[in-house]
Amino acid sequence: MRRHYAPLYGRRFCGNSNKMEVHDLDNEDERASGCQIDEIIAHNHAVAFDPDTLQKAHAEGYDNCAKCMEGSTR
Repeated sequence: MRRHYAPLYGRRFCGNSNKMEVHDLDNEDERASGCQIDEIIAHNHAVAFDPDTLQKAHAEGYDNCAKCMEGSTR
């Protein structure tokens, strides 16, 4: 689910700077053991990418989240 407030402002991809993972908010795993985007935001680890693309996240060193995306290298 996209968040339309700071720091993401409706963007599709959210980086977790603590774990260097990128999450796809259009495919977010919202289970208790899932992506935990609200906790990432609350702990000030959320990163928005400009432009809002998976390619930009990868260029900045982020790996795909294994819960909401395929292709995690971890």
